[in-house]
This record gives sequence, C-alpha cells and structure tokens, in this order.
Amino acid sequence: MRVAPNVAIDEEQRRELLALARSRTTQVRVAQRAMIVLRAAEGWQDQRIAAELGCGRHCVAQWRRRFLDSGVAGLLKDRPRGGRPSPRQQEVTQRIVELTTSQQPEEATHWSSALMARRVGVSGSTVLRVWRAHGLKPHLSTTFKVSNDPRFAHKLEEVVGLYLNPPEHAIVLSCDEKSQIQALDRSQPGLPLRKGRAGTMTHDYVRHGTTTLFAALNTADGTVITHQDKRHRHQEWLAFLEQIDRHTPADRELHLICDNYATHKHARVRKWLSKRPRFHVHFTPTSASWLNMVERFFRDLTQRELRRGVFTSVDQLSAVLTDYVVHHNQSPKPFIWTAKASDILEKVKRARATLDKVATG
Repeated sequence: MRVAPNVAIDEEQRRELLALARSRTTQVRVAQRAMIVLRAAEGWQDQRIAAELGCGRHCVAQWRRRFLDSGVAGLLKDRPRGGRPSPRQQEVTQRIVELTTSQQPEEATHWSSALMARRVGVSGSTVLRVWRAHGLKPHLSTTFKVSNDPRFAHKLEEVVGLYLNPPEHAIVLSCDEKSQIQALDRSQPGLPLRKGRAGTMTHDYVRHGTTTLFAALNTADGTVITHQDKRHRHQEWLAFLEQIDRHTPADRELHLICDNYATHKHARVRKWLSKRPRFHVHFTPTSASWLNMVERFFRDLTQRELRRGVFTSVDQLSAVLTDYVVHHNQSPKPFIWTAKASDILEKVKRARATLDKVATG
C-alpha cells in the first residue's frame, strides 16, 4: 500500500494554516486546502482526510504535494491552466483592451463593465477578468499636472540631491503650510463601528473656523517644527522662519525646501533671509509640490486626525494638531526618498510626449 509523504510544519505555518481554515473571508477551497495540510501534519493518510473533508483522495494528495513544494503560498492560487487561448478569446481580449485605453463610450465619461459588455457582446465577468489581467481600472481617476518649469531638471536634481546626499554639518528641512484647516463639527453624533457595519458620520457639518499649520520636516530624523496661525501671509511665514531659527543649532547650515507660493518669495522674506546667511532656500519646480517631502507628513495628519475628526472650536482643533505633532516627535521616523532624479525626469519626459500626442490628435 502506497504511503503519502510526511508533512512537517512549524508553529508559524500552523498559525497561518489555522487562520486560513477558520477565516470567514477565505475562499472555501483555500480553507479546505489548509485543513488538508493540517490533517496531513497530524499524520493522517489521504483516504482518511478525503473522507472527513468530503473530497477525493487524489485532491488530498495533490495539495499535500503542493504544500511540500511551495509552502503555504502554494495553497492560495491554482496553477495556470495549460493550452493556448482560442482565437475568439484572444480577439475579445484585444478588443476590450483597445477600447478601454483608446476610446470613450458615447453615453458616459468612462467605461463600466456593463457598457463594455454590451459593446463587445460578452458577459460583464469576462470584461472584469480582462481588466484585472491587464491592470486596467477605468472606474478610477487620479489628478496630475506636468510641470512646465523651464528649469525643471535643475530644480529636480537640486531637491532630490538634498534628500539622497544631504550636505555635511547641515540640516535639510522640507517646509510648507497646510492652510485653511477647518474645524468641522457634525450635525449629529456618528454611529459606532459594529461587527458587519462600518462606523458612520453625517454628510453635513457645521464650520467653526479655520487655522493654518506651518511645518518644517527634518528629512534626516523625521522630527517636525510647527507653528499655527489664523492666516498664511508673508508675515506669518516670517514668524515661522524665526521659529525655525530659534529651534535649530546656531552653528548649522539650514537648507529649506519650499514650493513656489508667492508668500515664500515676498520681498520682506527675501530681505530677512539675506541677513541670515545660514539659510539656503531651494524651490521645487512649479506644479511639482509632490517633490516636497513634508506633504507626506500632511497626508498622514489628514488621514489619522482630520478626515474623521469632529471639532467644536478652532481651539480644540489646534490642541489636536499640537498633540499630534508632540506624539510624532516622541518617536519620529524619517521618510525614505528612493526615487532618483533621472528616473523622475524620464517619467516626466514620457508624460510630456503623451500630452503632446493627445493635443495634436
């Protein structure tokens, strides 16, 4: 009588398999495969496992071998089927991809699976399968703008160079303001999170005023210097620069990365900087504020505190912002910049070429 190969699992694999077998969101077939491996690890033979789980002995033997070959990851996916796709299938796939990437439906701004299915004469599930295989997501749209700054390459290399190769005995600060942060209060209390139900908040709100958060992110250690004010004119920007001057070592050079907001280039600001030679300001290219690393700090602040926050006054909002910064600075983590200037420049060139092609029809 043939004996199935032994299956040995460690504690980590056991936890993974139990999680798959017991999860309510795992596919039934994946949960069954996990149970097969767990029973095999207990020394059960294929026939006994098949009888308990209600499947064939050959199925049990197949997933026992797959686990021995590929581990837990081998249980999560079926192997690709053999054989060449039919000519009809290839034609339909090519047609769906071509329409999705080059045309717009007459009755809508973008394709849905139903519209595409009617246009091509296939099922909606076929359309979704093709989109998934080719990484197409016509229901999603993101914003962008290609910079037309004539000195784009120079400014790009300057900023990225500060991130990747900062000067010795100097501090690089990514600076900006998050203006008009609203103290929004909901008209009714939200319903709490429950099993099977997301937390809720009302669609309408009451405005209680705004504040502006100025921030300078130390690109080396992730700490942040902040200042709050009601407005964001050049007067408030000067007050923020003075705060940076006070809270940084006097013997260190300071390299500030800023966007092209007019306040940052005001005559009084330039005069103030000219009297403090340790300050060196580097401007990002126009329409490229994404190069300013502090925007990542603002994004995290928005997601973690502001988007779902409920504030009955500006004072309460300001207190929350202050607490967030204090907590952030207690255990700061620097954001690691990995993109090279040459790679970014190449992407921008491709985007410009595409825009020119679209503009010329």
